[in-house]
Parts: sequence; structure tokens; C-alpha cells
Amino acid sequence: MLQRRKGYASMNRWLSFVAIFLLLTVLPVSAQEKIRLPISASSKTLGYSPIWVAWRQGYFDRQGLDVQVVLVQGADKSVMALVGGSTFVAAGAADAMMTAVDQAALDLTAVGGVINGLTHLILGGKKFRTYEDLRGATLGSSGLTSGTAFVLRRVLKAKGLEFPRDYKMLNVGGSGPSLAALVSGRVDASIVAIPLAYEGADLGLNVIGKVNEVIPDYQLTVLTVKHSWAEKNRGVVVRFMKAMVQAMRWLYDNKEPAIDFLAKEMDLKPQQARRGWEYYTENRIWNPNAEVNIEGMKTVIQINAERMQSKGPLPLPAKYLDPSYGQEALKELKRR
Repeated sequence: MLQRRKGYASMNRWLSFVAIFLLLTVLPVSAQEKIRLPISASSKTLGYSPIWVAWRQGYFDRQGLDVQVVLVQGADKSVMALVGGSTFVAAGAADAMMTAVDQAALDLTAVGGVINGLTHLILGGKKFRTYEDLRGATLGSSGLTSGTAFVLRRVLKAKGLEFPRDYKMLNVGGSGPSLAALVSGRVDASIVAIPLAYEGADLGLNVIGKVNEVIPDYQLTVLTVKHSWAEKNRGVVVRFMKAMVQAMRWLYDNKEPAIDFLAKEMDLKPQQARRGWEYYTENRIWNPNAEVNIEGMKTVIQINAERMQSKGPLPLPAKYLDPSYGQEALKELKRR
């Protein structure tokens, strides 16, 4: 615990310089009439696209917010950027935020959801067709200490495989890099999200299993803020949530423009964007109200508790979640 706290303190000192850099160079000084709101995203994949929709389609602008989306690879780093004050909102794995709250007593809370379910397939190379084939294999994932890494470990445990006894894990990045690592033979199997998982199957990779068959409810990505900052800047957070709700609904209500946007902004082939949009909307992976999946939050809490070998009753989602900002945003949108 003490070592982790020292790590946070050291990171905070470094991030203070990042905060100054962002405020002086990344954010335009000329936009004096708007409120500056740097936010981070721990990945730029299809699931994260509502953030880019809100940014590129002008929903943040129309709420009077001068937003710059900063890509910070990895949920832990995204949380650290938030803690250090270089960003005010972090979009990243729910379990990374929970760990920061539980182990370092950090003043963080989720105000909304981004990716409200699991869309991943476990793909294997030519020699890897079943879960049993993965004994002794090297598997690729995005990070090793949060997000899909523990999802993958949970699925494999349910199939009788324990880490690190039965397999190795390699941090190769998100779905794009994971697929590339698998195709190149750098890893034997990997966890890849739709639509790139479809691409892998089309290339001849073996579909070993669907993650949501083992974990049907899971809150993968949340919008996190410092709770004390959010209460002092409640109006700003409400406006931010209004923009996120509008972005989510735009994705649902504008199929062809949305698919075109996803293809261009997320660097996807048109067919990948179409198949991805269809899966995400049909399965409500994006919530039209930018809300979180409460049952999915409970699953994350349970997995976290097992990982940390915590004793006693599980905490309630309310420990990590304050939906009041989103609820106020919905009321204001309804009145218009």
C-alpha cells in the first residue's frame, strides 16, 4: 500500500508539468469564452468513439466546452493523468478507477459509461482451436493490470486455466495491435474486440470463444472525475454529460453518417465500421443516456475483490458511481 501511494505521489509530480504543458500549449488560448476541459481516453477504438463524436461533431462546443481529447495509452495512466490534474475527465477501464479508490483512497467517481459490455472474441493461431490448446501459450492483451487483461484471465479460469501456471500474457495494446501481434505470430492467441475480431476470423484465425458467454454483464469503460472537483464545477460536468448523451444518441439515430464517421475517425474499413456499428447498437453496448450498466459494475467489483483477495461484503456500485450529473443532464435535455 505504501509503495503504491509513493508511486502515485511520484507520478503526480511528473503530471503537474504535463498539466502546465496542456494548459499552455495544447489548449488554444483564444477560446476565452469557453471552459477549458482537457479529457483523456485510454484507447482510440470503436468502443471509445462516442467521445470522438462529441468532440468532432461539435457537441462539446455547443455546450460551451473547449475540449481537447488526449490519448493516454492504458487505463492506469489515464487515471494518473486525472489524479495529477492534467485532465479533468478520464475515459478508461472501470477496474482501474476502482483500484485507485480502494487501494489509494483517491477521490474519484464515475459519472457515466462509455463501453457498457464486452464485445471481444478470443482468437487463436492455426494450432490453437480450443481453450485446452492454450496451455503453455502466450496470449496478448491490452495492459496486464486492468481492463481486458483481467477479463481474459476470468474467462480462462472458468475454462480451467490459471495464470501464470498455464499460460503467459504479453501486453501488446488494444484490439488493433493485438490482432497484428496474433497475425504476425508474436502471440499464440489474443482477446480482440468486434469489429476487428470479425476481421481476424475472416483472415482464418480460430475463434476459440466469445467473452460474453462467460461474462454477460461487464462495465468495461467509464467516465471518471475527481469527486471534489466535480462538485465545485457541477455545471461543467452536467454540460459535459449532456454532450455525451447527445453523441450517444447521434450514433443510434444516424446510421449511415455514423458508419461513415466511424470508418474515417477510427481508421476502419467501411465494412468493419458497419459490422461494428450494428453489433454495438443491437447489443446496446453504448447507452443512449450515457449511463453505466449497474449489473456490469457489480461484476467488475466482484472480479476486483477476487483479484485483491478482499474479505468481507462486496462494496456497492454507489461507492464508485455518482449518476446525479447524468440525471441532471437528462432533465435539462428533456426541457429543451
